[in-house]
Amino acid sequence: MPNPSTPLPPILAAVDGSASSYQAVAWAAVDATLHHHSLHILTSMAISTGFGSGMSLGKADVEWLRSDGERILTEAARVARQAAPAEELDLTTELTFVEIIPTMIERSARAKMLVVGSRGIGAFHRGLLGSVSTAVTHHAHCPVAVVHGIAAIDPVSASMPVLVGVDGTANSVPAIELAFEEASRRKVGVTALHTWSDASGIDLPYSGWEAQRESEQARLAEQLAGFCDRYPEVSLKRILKCDRPVRALLEESANAQLLVVGSHGRGGFESMVLGSTSNALLHSVECPMVVVRKT
Repeated sequence: MPNPSTPLPPILAAVDGSASSYQAVAWAAVDATLHHHSLHILTSMAISTGFGSGMSLGKADVEWLRSDGERILTEAARVARQAAPAEELDLTTELTFVEIIPTMIERSARAKMLVVGSRGIGAFHRGLLGSVSTAVTHHAHCPVAVVHGIAAIDPVSASMPVLVGVDGTANSVPAIELAFEEASRRKVGVTALHTWSDASGIDLPYSGWEAQRESEQARLAEQLAGFCDRYPEVSLKRILKCDRPVRALLEESANAQLLVVGSHGRGGFESMVLGSTSNALLHSVECPMVVVRKT
């Protein structure tokens, strides 16, 4: 049991002044209040030339960057307090001149979750995942939420279930845990989707098909049973498909407010920092998505 005097780890959100990062802050503020954790918003005004430690800035340049950083943080705090009740949100902000990616990765060891936008101010293509979100989802020590075009905190989206990808291995257990916890806090159900094919989107009959399907149903039921007992208030919808996991999850994510996946699934090597399924979904899904690493 945690010591009541020990502060709970914060939710850490990165902001850079882009619309995507402000959407991430809004989502993070709501999640922080749901879990009763503090929200720490961080922005970095570090400038790197790509050679060594970067260029030397004069005093006037530093002051201009500081002023711009404070402007970004002020707007981020406004967005956060608008998204979540001010009296329930424990909010702090920080401006740093240290590179944001190594800072976020280092602090992830002491955070409940990192929250980032999918595209920063340097991203010009709709399908491009920003450098910060790419780096932290590959290397962070805690779960990482990537918020795309919308924060999905409006009343319609907030009534939708939490979708979780279940692959039948131990790698998806932390993702299932987080999905049920989020659903319980949000007072919605969980949709658990399990696929067992990487080849076809159509349930084509073949020798032993029914036996395979029954085996996969039993595997899914076994993996979910303990969570149903622990979260009896959370309704559960099971979806079983003979399909590629990326295609099936992407299709079903249109009916979810949040997608939760493991960092790598069946067939993934422990040395791989991010599996092919989670990596592909990060570049294509529209709803907020959380990548959970096996601890």
